Amino acid sequence: MAKRRRDAAGEWASARHGKLRRSSAWLNSGRILLTMAVVVLLSGASIAAYAVWGLATSVHTVDGPDAVAAGEDSLKGEVNILLVGSDSRQGQAINDGETGELNDVTLLLHVSADHKSATVISFPRDLMIGIPACPAPGGGEIPAMSEQQLNSTLSEGGLPCVMLTIEKLTGLDIPYGGLITFDGVIGMSNALGGVEVCLAEPIVDPNTDLNLPKGEVTLKGMEALQFLRTRHGVGDGGDTSRISNQQIFMSSLVRKMKSADTLSNPLKVYALAKAGVENIKLTSNMASAGFLQALAGTVKDIDLDRITFVQYPSFPHPYQQGRLTPDEASATTLFDILKSGKPFEVAKVGEGVQTEGGTPTPTTTAPPATTQAPSTTAPSTTTPSTTTPPTTTKLPDNISGQSSATQTCSQGRTVL
Repeated sequence: MAKRRRDAAGEWASARHGKLRRSSAWLNSGRILLTMAVVVLLSGASIAAYAVWGLATSVHTVDGPDAVAAGEDSLKGEVNILLVGSDSRQGQAINDGETGELNDVTLLLHVSADHKSATVISFPRDLMIGIPACPAPGGGEIPAMSEQQLNSTLSEGGLPCVMLTIEKLTGLDIPYGGLITFDGVIGMSNALGGVEVCLAEPIVDPNTDLNLPKGEVTLKGMEALQFLRTRHGVGDGGDTSRISNQQIFMSSLVRKMKSADTLSNPLKVYALAKAGVENIKLTSNMASAGFLQALAGTVKDIDLDRITFVQYPSFPHPYQQGRLTPDEASATTLFDILKSGKPFEVAKVGEGVQTEGGTPTPTTTAPPATTQAPSTTAPSTTTPSTTTPPTTTKLPDNISGQSSATQTCSQGRTVL
């Protein structure tokens, strides 16, 4: 994996952050392919180049660490990519009078060192944490803060500041990042023809103009965005319930992206790439043919049941109503397990979530058990293997989540 470039004081050089620049023409096609790769390469499929060569839209990038060299088959060791959803209304389809820009959604994609499993960690926007000193977008430095709401970091110092903040919180090196807008969510859901979600009860939220019936619902366009943003219509009306609801959508999204119906349809692939290209900013080290090739090699063997969504553990804040404080003990256990690469089990789904059968089922990253048909040949005299399957570790009870292979349903608002 590419190393971060730091200055003499050991900090990531401020000149590498916050500065937006237009990509050079010869890299545009690589960035277009990369955008698609970030979204669909978990399938391990080979995407036809003709589906994106015609896209001429250039992509904004944010300066980041050094790029991956061309010719590498995969990224080395574990891989961490921060994915941030902006709530900026500027130039977007949604225009409700709100101004400014907050990181409405903050996700960390972690690929294990053996490249056999992936974990997506969702961080509550209401989490109160320490913010490190960040390079200011216009030059200079934003001073460190002892406690600030996580969703303010994007407005304070842009994507680089969010990356540095999550690095400090998790202890992981995060060299790659992407920022997507509201219109990107709308465009991608439209490109897929919608994402199917299960609703155990209706979801009604006047705050986001959302009114969905009970049953299987196909979400696309503005309705998909509303479903991802609602908090008053699900669980206890809080931020953690909203994350659990988002994980239902994301799990279904991954299942659909990995389906043959999506990957064999060049029109869907083209529209998906176009929606991403027009509504995303990437750290510049991701925007190269070398990174694209290495990313494809890194994630191509990850199966659905090895892609897990978890929520960063938290408690109600001791003195700020409606805010959250980190559960540091549970978080340390989670990231120690991720660093070790060992299989783990999520013991529960989130607030307001149930499996289709109505009973929450533990989620595990362990390889699925295989069964073998009875043999009709003579018994083998080979000594049976004594290899022991890896031990699966159960995550602390304060960490909820699910596998992308597990179909779950939203229960709507469960606490009034």
